[in-house]
Amino acid sequence: MVRVYGEPGLPPEGALRPDMLAQEVPVALVFNGISHAVMMATPEHLDDFALGFALSEGILDHAQDCRGVTLHMADPSAAHLPEGVAGVEAHLEISPRSFERLKHRRRSIAGRTGCGVCGVESFAALDMTPPRLPERDWVWRVDLPAVLRAFSGLQARQPHNALSGSLHAAGWALLDGSLVHVCEDVGRHNALDKLIGWLARAGRLEEPGFVLLSSRGSHELVRKCARVGLGALATISAPTATGVQVAELAGLRLWGLCRAPRGVLYVP
Repeated sequence: MVRVYGEPGLPPEGALRPDMLAQEVPVALVFNGISHAVMMATPEHLDDFALGFALSEGILDHAQDCRGVTLHMADPSAAHLPEGVAGVEAHLEISPRSFERLKHRRRSIAGRTGCGVCGVESFAALDMTPPRLPERDWVWRVDLPAVLRAFSGLQARQPHNALSGSLHAAGWALLDGSLVHVCEDVGRHNALDKLIGWLARAGRLEEPGFVLLSSRGSHELVRKCARVGLGALATISAPTATGVQVAELAGLRLWGLCRAPRGVLYVP
């Protein structure tokens, strides 16, 4: 129970109300037995999250490079987690080629002096120049009516956020703006990775459509979309200047400030 103040009709001493908080647990991403990263995430659809992270971070080139994902609860004592905090290990079996590349990346990280930017090991590791996307003859159809139609249906597809008010969403919409799938998470990056994993599992990464996000269009979100070949992105808030620059370099159509009846096309 929480005490709420300031609503019309409430007494000065407030009122007790039940409250629902979003879950946020540590998720260890383990590739062929080697732990690579620990992310704080909402504990649902973690198999999609693990696959989407591996694809959007360039660990895998294709979904077929992942031979399987298994989830295990972490041993709290071995993981040094405080009492009451659950941890999850997502174990991915990946192809030898992908694993060799990952091991090389880990050796490179260990051997470099940090530059202090975003927690990566060098300026080059920011990877702000993704390969340019192929031309799509349909991308112009990701227009304002389609974008606003998709956003109009987003709130109804966020049941966890309706209860907690603290989760981001990533959705997949078709060219007419019909919303097909929505993922929720405490982190906007995680929500996008869950969506990418779902699209990869469903074999839909190549189909015409666009991503919508309940966040700003920051450079790393744009980069994740471009890296897996997604050609259009729409966000409810404004993009950053670097996000626009990365979208221009990648040839990704970018909408921002998508709040009916308005939207801004930053990169056509």
